[in-house]
Amino acid sequence: MAVRSRGAAEEPGGGRREAFAVALDLLARRPHFSAELVRKLLARGFEAGEVEAALARVAELGYLDDDGLATAYAAELAGRKGLGRARVGRELARRGAPEEAIERVAGEVDAEAELARARDAASRWARGRAGDGAALARHLDRKGFARHVIFSVLKEFAAEAGDPPPAED
Repeated sequence: MAVRSRGAAEEPGGGRREAFAVALDLLARRPHFSAELVRKLLARGFEAGEVEAALARVAELGYLDDDGLATAYAAELAGRKGLGRARVGRELARRGAPEEAIERVAGEVDAEAELARARDAASRWARGRAGDGAALARHLDRKGFARHVIFSVLKEFAAEAGDPPPAED
């Protein structure tokens, strides 16, 4: 019975791979946060020391940039998916972005751009739907927009429809 070493992942054919090579393979597929790489390498059976060394090496080579990735991923989530600041922060945290990067990205959000994204999300949602303000508010909340932004959008939509504005809590 063969004993599997926890120090390296097995290749097809019985060979062993280094944590650094596996980290490079993962990074070649898509950018990863450091925490994601740690999680994936540990799950593949590498020892913590090997994982640390591999991460240090890929960072030294410039293949690992948590701060830059947080900025790019936040821009994609806000731009392409139209998410609000809170939801972007939750998605970054879920992927393993460092707290400092999440806070920095959240601090860079332009209030006017956030309001414009909320308006756009509301108009896409409202196409073909009856003017249910409560449902629209829930939709915008799920997308991660701040309550004051949601309220502003609801007031605008109510004014366009000729309805009285919603009461502010």
